Amino acid sequence: MDPTCSGAPSLPARQQHLRNRPCQAGGCRPREARGRGFTLIELIVVMAIVALLTSIVAPRYFHSLQKSKETALLQSLTTMRDALDQFAADKGRYPESLLELAAARYIRDVPEDPLTGSRETWVELPPPTDMQAAGRVWDVRSGAAGRSADGRLYADW
Repeated sequence: MDPTCSGAPSLPARQQHLRNRPCQAGGCRPREARGRGFTLIELIVVMAIVALLTSIVAPRYFHSLQKSKETALLQSLTTMRDALDQFAADKGRYPESLLELAAARYIRDVPEDPLTGSRETWVELPPPTDMQAAGRVWDVRSGAAGRSADGRLYADW
């Protein structure tokens, strides 16, 4: 048995022992001196796998995010159009603005356009001239630019 491995040698003797001859199976080496961690190759392989998985998942995530915004837009348009029709049936005229529709409690509040992120971008369409209806808001459309996944313009919804 090596005298430096048994007991607690003085610091210079222990350093000299580690420099000259390492103990078998790492018995004398302090815990900090042992080789722990990953090699560079292992880290590169893991990063390549993560990058590959991200490149597969990211487009699907953004596609589903856009699809959910389109679904929310359709729901908002349907709700506001139903409220416009109910307002016209009750009052005999169309509202002057979407804010009047909300003030009359046909909708709780003017919804946010999910594609633009604003309540101010809704396009309010007046009634057709041949309809002879009072009021300024007969229909509502999104003010978002661009096309949906099926190729239709958002402004035509």
